[in-house]
Amino acid sequence: MGKVVLVDGYNVIKNNLMFQTLVGNNFAYARELLIKQLKNLYRSTSQQIIVVFDGQGNREQVMHDEHIRIIFSRHGETADCVIARLAAEARAAKQEVKMYSDDEEVRSSVVEQGGHVGSTAHLTRDLTAAPRDIEYRAHYRQEMRRVYGIDPMAKYLDDEEEPLPARKRGKKKKRSSRCRR
Repeated sequence: MGKVVLVDGYNVIKNNLMFQTLVGNNFAYARELLIKQLKNLYRSTSQQIIVVFDGQGNREQVMHDEHIRIIFSRHGETADCVIARLAAEARAAKQEVKMYSDDEEVRSSVVEQGGHVGSTAHLTRDLTAAPRDIEYRAHYRQEMRRVYGIDPMAKYLDDEEEPLPARKRGKKKKRSSRCRR
């Protein structure tokens, strides 16, 4: 059984501070950034990734960027309708559906189709997370430091050493405003 991941593109862009601060009102750049991050996140998976945006064309436009399928809805049809249709098609083909959106209407229609829903915040957290191997190594190192009592932030002093004396604080000498030659 395959897995289909559906992403409500503009909903992710509009509801997350990361995209808002990075791109402002440049939605073309925001789309490119979202697709690039999705390619990185799902680069070594067999899941089918589909990002849906609201479009203005006379018919639905479908593009592919590596393993990401990008769909722009036709004029008069919302991305939410396209996502609901794709979820129904995937369930009819016995595929598991995971959808990311904060729109309650599309979330409920996907759940009715038997799919799973996630928030845009959850997707953004996954997009910005460290790769799993790096995350594992960092966690392992922290655990070993705790086990062996090693704190890299602590300043260790030998018993023989005395702490350095504190710097004396006194009045600063004023500089003359005259130029010296």
